[in-house]
Amino acid sequence: MENIENYIIQHSVNISNAIKKMDKGGIGFIAIANNDDIIGIVTDGDFRRSILDGISLKENVKRIMNKDFIYLNQQYKQADVKKIFSESCANHLPVLQERKLIDIITFENFNINKNNKKRKKLYNPVVIMAGGMGTRLYPFTRILPKPLIPLGNDPIIKVIMDSFAIFGMEKFLVSLNHKGKMIKAYFYDHEFDYNIKFFEEVKPLGTAGSLKLMHKSINETFFVSNCDIIIKSDYDKILEFHQIRQNAITLVGSVRHHTVPYGVCEIENGGDLTKIIEKPEYDYLTNTGLYVMEPEVINLIPENHRFDMTDLIAKAQESELRVGVFPVSDKSWIDIGQIKDYNLAISDYEKYLG
Repeated sequence: MENIENYIIQHSVNISNAIKKMDKGGIGFIAIANNDDIIGIVTDGDFRRSILDGISLKENVKRIMNKDFIYLNQQYKQADVKKIFSESCANHLPVLQERKLIDIITFENFNINKNNKKRKKLYNPVVIMAGGMGTRLYPFTRILPKPLIPLGNDPIIKVIMDSFAIFGMEKFLVSLNHKGKMIKAYFYDHEFDYNIKFFEEVKPLGTAGSLKLMHKSINETFFVSNCDIIIKSDYDKILEFHQIRQNAITLVGSVRHHTVPYGVCEIENGGDLTKIIEKPEYDYLTNTGLYVMEPEVINLIPENHRFDMTDLIAKAQESELRVGVFPVSDKSWIDIGQIKDYNLAISDYEKYLG
């Protein structure tokens, strides 16, 4: 692993700063050090559990670090690595020399059978909402529909499909409206090994209404993705979380870090200044536009009426169906919803591809 310092942070920092550095490292792992000695590790799974447990990101990172982590010494053998990856849920193996981190072996970079139990294939259908106008991406979408905006060498809709196909999901149900003929033409002109079925709205049905058109084609747990996002996470873990929690709907939420670029005034008594907080930082959980759902929720959607995802979620909660959130880190979410997001996404996607 090059630039090993990119994967180490001192034990005095808070969780938020540790996660920011973990995001920059890009492997879902950060080692916690006391000077040069590694005293613990934090993975994306530890981060997710801290969010679900309601732990403030302002708390010290030692609150969530794993002190009893698996590691190798510098004289390790390949058989040791294979045994650990095969028999445990570890995705990262730090290599230590007298408690100092000298390397990190990741599951993805180790030559091991990819049919490992942690990499089981999924065969759930995937709905892609591709009917929006994409007005926030003007002027690009005056010419191309948003799903055909390029990201790397392929249009975003193909990139999204490829991200699901890695996990075995190759059945796609695509909702169309704006410039739908152009989207269909793209797929007719290219041969893919995916099973793709199109559903065309007669009128705009909102961000969830078109699911009603698909009710005869969906009879099992399914994913729903907006057509302007990519989530860099293990979809099998998202599905497992959904099933263990017995959710009817699971939203994937990304923790966003935001710094107000000004001094923020706090006042009382109709205008007395109490203090100025200089450039305060906030962390909040944002809906990414990726969901896992049970077929029963489609029954909550009115036929041939505009119905948004927020309406569906509210209706599910009113019906006492369970709605949950699966957290991912900031950099796990590639968003091309706006021009500024698209320019950033190009850079993020190139890093994602390695």
